[in-house]
Amino acid sequence: MASRGKYSLPALYLYVACMLLLFSWKANSLSETEALLKWKESFENQSIFESWVIPAQSNSTTASPCQWRGISCNDAGTVTEINLSFTGLTGTLQNLDFSSFLNLLRLDLKTNKLSGSVPSNIGLLSKLQFLDLSTNDLNGTLPLSLANLTQVYELDISRNNIVGEIDARLFPDGTGQSRTGLIGLKNFLLQGNQLGGRIPEEIGNSKLLTLIALDGNFLTGPIPASLGNLSSLSILRAAVNQLTGQIPENIGTLNNLTDVRLFANKLTGLVPEELGNLSSLTVLHLAENNFSGHLPQEVCRGGKLVNFTANFNSFTGPVPVSLRDCQSLYRVRLEHNQLTGILDRDFGVYPNLTYMDLSYNKLQGELSPKWGECQKLTLLKIAVNSIDGRIPDEITSLSQLVELDLSSNQLSGEIPKQIGNLTRLSFLSLKDNNISGQILAGIGRLSDLESLDLSSNRLSGAIPHQIEDCNNLQNLNLSHNQLNGTIPFQIGNLVALQALDFSYNSLSGEIPSQFAKLKRSENLNLSHNYLTGTIPAALSNMVSLQSINLSHNSLEGPLPDGSVFSLHLIQMLLPTTKIYVVISED
Repeated sequence: MASRGKYSLPALYLYVACMLLLFSWKANSLSETEALLKWKESFENQSIFESWVIPAQSNSTTASPCQWRGISCNDAGTVTEINLSFTGLTGTLQNLDFSSFLNLLRLDLKTNKLSGSVPSNIGLLSKLQFLDLSTNDLNGTLPLSLANLTQVYELDISRNNIVGEIDARLFPDGTGQSRTGLIGLKNFLLQGNQLGGRIPEEIGNSKLLTLIALDGNFLTGPIPASLGNLSSLSILRAAVNQLTGQIPENIGTLNNLTDVRLFANKLTGLVPEELGNLSSLTVLHLAENNFSGHLPQEVCRGGKLVNFTANFNSFTGPVPVSLRDCQSLYRVRLEHNQLTGILDRDFGVYPNLTYMDLSYNKLQGELSPKWGECQKLTLLKIAVNSIDGRIPDEITSLSQLVELDLSSNQLSGEIPKQIGNLTRLSFLSLKDNNISGQILAGIGRLSDLESLDLSSNRLSGAIPHQIEDCNNLQNLNLSHNQLNGTIPFQIGNLVALQALDFSYNSLSGEIPSQFAKLKRSENLNLSHNYLTGTIPAALSNMVSLQSINLSHNSLEGPLPDGSVFSLHLIQMLLPTTKIYVVISED
């Protein structure tokens, strides 16, 4: 492989070599029919080739393949297209004689089970305009002969097992004198392979490029500044690689950009403010990098931004001001940064928004009732900020909401009385706030709820028995509150429960024997309450239990038999209890 910027074989020599190879193969090439039949013979019997037969009155030299499945011809009867996509084709390309198809315009073999390498003689298809080998099991490196496909506008070898690097010689040399290189290329797709090395700077010499998709590889080094030369570029996808350095500022001059995906790399530095100039931008993914500084404030200047992620970086400063009136938003992820701003001032109403995560930032202010107008929301997370005030009743009108996380803020007041209206909710966390009042019976209407965490608040009153109707609950945490009364025996009906924590409350009465039905529970914590009586012997049936803490209660009597109450758990049972262990005499 030649090093970047240096050619071991000049472009002219490469062209001459390809031509000599062409003439050599052409002298010995088969007819189109013969070439296709020879390829067919290399496969095991496959139904897709049933029509590939020669009529009795013909022979392989004179018969036409133009009526065969997947074959199209021009008026002269010459094959111009081979399309066997989505046919379950199993085999290789090694026995397909490309020298027999010098008028081929389209080769489409996507979504099959082809294996082996991409043959080097594919470069003989000098008139080819469309090449799609995506979603197969191809391996090996990209043949340099692809540089001879000067008329190809779409090259898609994505979702294979291609290794090696992207050779700079696949692209024009930038002098205008080379007769090789992917000069006509518009769509270049290599995502989902195992390519390494750098993205060659020469990619910017393919001036017609509108789509570059290189995501899901092992590419390293910087984003080439030459991309700023691609004035027609609309889609740039280089996510999930190991790219380093900064985003070139001239990316902000590409006014046709609609989709930029750079997430899950090792990019650093400031994000160019010029990205806010891209008025056609609909998708911008900057997540999971090492960016710092401010986000582009005018990122939604064009009012078309749909999907915006910048989570898991080190962004500081204000939330982009243009987001407030960006009604096109569908999905926003800004969590795990150090963004500042006033929640009820910097965010508006988003009729199409389905996903909003602002967690782990430094946002202040209150929850605006306007969130209730975002009727398509399925996820709203604003955890670990400095939000205060009450939870507005309007939140309970979000009938599509599946996840609501407002934990670790400074919220006060009571849980909205109509919380039961959120019937699709599967995750609800209000933990670590200053919420007071009671847990209302309406909580039982949340039949899809899988996790409920109301811990570390100031909730009082009894635990409502209607919670048994949340029959999908796997995690239930009401610890560190001021709850009183007895533990409802109906909790034992939550047979899907894996973790239950009622510790640090003022619960009294006995441990319900119905807890024995919680056979999937791994963790049970009832410590620091005022529980009395004995530990029900039936609890030995909680066969999945890995951790149990009943300390700091007023329990008494013997420890139940069974391995679940083995000696290594006794230390969690004994403090301030009158539990004793019966040791049998053998």
